[in-house]
Amino acid sequence: MKEVKEYIRDIKDFPKKGIVYRDITPLFLEPKVIDRVIDRFVAELDGQNIDKVIGIESRGFFLAPMLAQKLDAGFVPVRKKGKLPYNTLSMSYDLEYGQDELEIHTDAIHPHENVLIHDDVLATGGTAEAVIQLIEEMDAHIVASHFLIELKSLKGAEMISRYPYYSMVEYN
Repeated sequence: MKEVKEYIRDIKDFPKKGIVYRDITPLFLEPKVIDRVIDRFVAELDGQNIDKVIGIESRGFFLAPMLAQKLDAGFVPVRKKGKLPYNTLSMSYDLEYGQDELEIHTDAIHPHENVLIHDDVLATGGTAEAVIQLIEEMDAHIVASHFLIELKSLKGAEMISRYPYYSMVEYN
């Protein structure tokens, strides 16, 4: 969506030299644009039933609760290790500069529930793939993954291609 891209600010050399950070915070200053973003994400589901919307820490938390509310679904945060207070299931994943670990509450998703995964950016696909593995381990049905931004040159879609995915704004 061209309109959305107008509200994404490029910040050069953040968090380190050579990286262009796609800052989505200006988008949240425009409630009508956010409404259209949410409506577009919902339209991509083509009426499929969603029981839970997964939001991936941290910027996935911005839109996932709004999607959940619009879909009359529950919101489930997936967080970095040590941030959730109850029993968790965890999954390690590779980063460009090492490894990290994500966790989900063990009672957040029930077998056979329909799940939508949401995050702000699809880059290398490592984070999304770790979440997919968590959901598969919980025996739920992944309907799709949604991303506000996709960085096409990093080929993250290849890691998650066994499920449908949608990205609203693409960068090369």
